Amino acid sequence: MTRSRSNPAAHDDTDMRRSALAALCESDPGAKAEAVAALYEGYRGGVARCLPDVSIEEPPGLPGRPGKPELVEPRLLRHRGMQTEEGRAVLLHAIAHIEFNAINLALDAIWRFPGMPEQFYADWLRVAAEEARHFGLLQARLLDFGHRYGDFPAHDGLWDMCARTRDDVLARIALVPRTLEARGLDASPPIRARLVQAGDETSAAILDVILRDEIGHVRIGNDWFRYLCDERGLEPHATYAQLAETYRAPRLRGPFNFDARREAGFDEDELAALAAHEPGPDPRR
Repeated sequence: MTRSRSNPAAHDDTDMRRSALAALCESDPGAKAEAVAALYEGYRGGVARCLPDVSIEEPPGLPGRPGKPELVEPRLLRHRGMQTEEGRAVLLHAIAHIEFNAINLALDAIWRFPGMPEQFYADWLRVAAEEARHFGLLQARLLDFGHRYGDFPAHDGLWDMCARTRDDVLARIALVPRTLEARGLDASPPIRARLVQAGDETSAAILDVILRDEIGHVRIGNDWFRYLCDERGLEPHATYAQLAETYRAPRLRGPFNFDARREAGFDEDELAALAAHEPGPDPRR
């Protein structure tokens, strides 16, 4: 078993941002999820305070994570059919890895970027807590199949973009929640359909929970992106295009979940730009 790693010097039970960093440093997934849940409840209960203007020194080796799964290039990951329990376990493991990374992404946004309104930190703490709950649901389902997180290889695309955008909160918000995480809104319905076709209603129900919450998470990203653009006097559409090019964001490919994206706060011009990449009649209709 991988030993937990934390940074006690960075931890302060009364400071939400330092506590978020301590949870980010935690390498054991279960302990990380528990720390996030406790911090969220503590903040909601008024026990933990937020110090928005405090700059915090970055410790080495972020994020804390276990020795497994082995991280490989995406092209090296094997795809298996969902008609077998092993194939569904591989799929759920991949989603669990996304959710584990999403916990880290939200925690990193909390501690890394000083000077934001307190609601910014509260929003991402809520996101971290919900991602931790998703991870727990998927870990429990993996156990039903005789597996656990770490049993299969995974890739590190989400954290790679997190690292690239470490110096600019606007780039982080533009390219992580409203780009990479928004792709999950598109991927969820076809994956759910395949699970139902395989007779796995239990796993499909977990995806329903995740999609519902992820719509809210992407909306938070959209709201803060527009807030930051307004603060800097920037036009959102042109700014997004420039950031996507500068930071080499992956090109978005359909099919797109237009209903979920609209609910998550994408405007009609953004949806029209996505629709232009899909063949045939306008898929929004």
